[in-house]
Amino acid sequence: MALTPHVPSHAQHSPIEVLRAFLKLGLISFGGPIAHVGYFRAEFVTRRGWLDDATYSDLVALCQFLPGPASSQVGFSIGLMRAGYLGALAAWTGFTMPSACALVLFAYGAHALTGPAGVGLLHGLKLVAVSIVAQAVLGMARTLCTDPQRACIAALTAVLMLYASAGSSVTAIGAIVLGGVAGLLVCRSTSALTPAPTPTPRPTPTQTSPHALPAAIGISRRVAFASLTAFTLLLVGLPVYCRIGAPRGVELFAAFYRAGALVFGGGHVVLPLLRDAFVTPGWVSDDTFLAGYGAAQAVPGPLFTFAAYLGTVVETTHRMTGAALGLLGIFLPGMLILMGTLPFWETLRTRPGAQAAMRGINAAVVGILGAALYDPLWTSSVQSLRDVGVALIGFALLTRWHVRPLLVVIFAALACIALESP
Repeated sequence: MALTPHVPSHAQHSPIEVLRAFLKLGLISFGGPIAHVGYFRAEFVTRRGWLDDATYSDLVALCQFLPGPASSQVGFSIGLMRAGYLGALAAWTGFTMPSACALVLFAYGAHALTGPAGVGLLHGLKLVAVSIVAQAVLGMARTLCTDPQRACIAALTAVLMLYASAGSSVTAIGAIVLGGVAGLLVCRSTSALTPAPTPTPRPTPTQTSPHALPAAIGISRRVAFASLTAFTLLLVGLPVYCRIGAPRGVELFAAFYRAGALVFGGGHVVLPLLRDAFVTPGWVSDDTFLAGYGAAQAVPGPLFTFAAYLGTVVETTHRMTGAALGLLGIFLPGMLILMGTLPFWETLRTRPGAQAAMRGINAAVVGILGAALYDPLWTSSVQSLRDVGVALIGFALLTRWHVRPLLVVIFAALACIALESP
């Protein structure tokens, strides 16, 4: 794995340069994490030449391997390589803030959506969520459950989620652990972990180098261990603190942190974890939750910015404080574990046991999301045959005609407004 030999030191590049590049992408990057990977490659490999294809593919492979928002982790890594820690922060800020601001505005204005048009719009957003998650389940099953062993792990996980306190975070954690154990037992013969497919044109003469990925990114092992320690202490310590009477703001942060730390396989997997954290205890209603999730499909950038909407509508803190806690809580674990893993990635990726466990975990994730597609999405959103029709058309537009999610959101909203009108 190689880097460009002309990658200068971090001090020679401005975080403002990184911020501008990622802000542009944050405004136009529709289509979810797979599309984001394509946007990043076109911008930073092909157009700007900040890194080569081999390095980029290795970053994508690592971020798919880890929990957290994969596309945001890739962007964070590119910013880190370009301008150090401030560059990483600039990359995350530029890519995240446009969609986060849009969803906060939606949260402020959602209460004004009344009458047939408002009711139809909100219901359309809920049906869009059904179509989007169905597409995610299908796509993930095709790539992560390509053999009988992983298909069985996914099916058994779905059954577990539906019958054993369906949707609870405890059940989800257990399912992920069991998936990893099952992967160790039955998935060792499957092909090795690979990054998402990206076109790889012939590199230019400047795109070869003997340097390894960890050396180029410049994270020391001391920083890596500190990041992993912080990740673990927060994951274990926050629930304990909440049980003994933490302030409500800490409880909110802990709920987002737990969800962000347990998301494998794609942003849509955060749906059942966040629903258990916010709908089950009564912090938000199912209708409010799913309407925001549908709205998140209509904005560019990472799906994890749904946390900004949830933090805004939860009536336990000041709205803007809740949005900030949501964004920090849901993104922080993925960034900590990324920094903690980068120096060890070259060794970790070659271990058959780690690869087998991740195959099992990814298959379990497909089952978790499949169960969430039925409960709560289908059971709370689809109320009539007309709803079935809207959801199916949306699904077909996404999977057969490859229509952008934004256009599917517009279709579902207009269809439901028309159906609600007298």
